Amino acid sequence: MRLEVNGDHHEVTGPTLADALTELGWGEARVATALNGIFVARAARGETDLKDGDRLEVLAPMQGG
Repeated sequence: MRLEVNGDHHEVTGPTLADALTELGWGEARVATALNGIFVARAARGETDLKDGDRLEVLAPMQGG
């Protein structure tokens, strides 16, 4: 299925948000996720089904001052 991830288009095969994150290289990363503009908690990613055309935002924490 085709997703928009951080503004870029990607093809993924997994049916859930957790699967997509693994495919995209963020499987073990500490990131925040929003699907179609709605925050998805880490614990809910395995239960969050994706559909073609969904918009996913993946944000990593930044350090600095």
